[in-house]
Amino acid sequence: MKKIIALLIALPLLACCSPESFRNNNKYLPGYNFSAPIDMSLPLYTDLMYTGNPVYIGTAGYGINGIIVMKTGNGYAAWEASCPNQELSDCSMLRIVGINAQCPCDDVEYSLFTGQATTPVEYGLKPYRVEIISNTYIRVYN
Repeated sequence: MKKIIALLIALPLLACCSPESFRNNNKYLPGYNFSAPIDMSLPLYTDLMYTGNPVYIGTAGYGINGIIVMKTGNGYAAWEASCPNQELSDCSMLRIVGINAQCPCDDVEYSLFTGQATTPVEYGLKPYRVEIISNTYIRVYN
């Protein structure tokens, strides 16, 4: 009987945890669904074959202000190219500074490896999912 009660108590906790859950909530940045296929055999994206070479992709429909993608060791990180702690405006598009992204509105820098800011702020970079299709092909999506 105790096992059944313990199972009934644990069941709602297990149901609320989804492997597809993803930290993507930000009051300044709306969530849009998109799928961005990236062929790294194309000259525009060959830098993504090497760790620590971020690439901005401003194709319409990829994120809000585009996406920033970078190889991080064995995987990839993809981030929204909008400042995560600013209302959308003329200055809210991130710029790449080495392995960081900087918001021109407030000069806050964010690591493109972790998405975390170098100074205390409310939000880190808005992450997107990355699926590795092959050695030269990935898909970034939300």
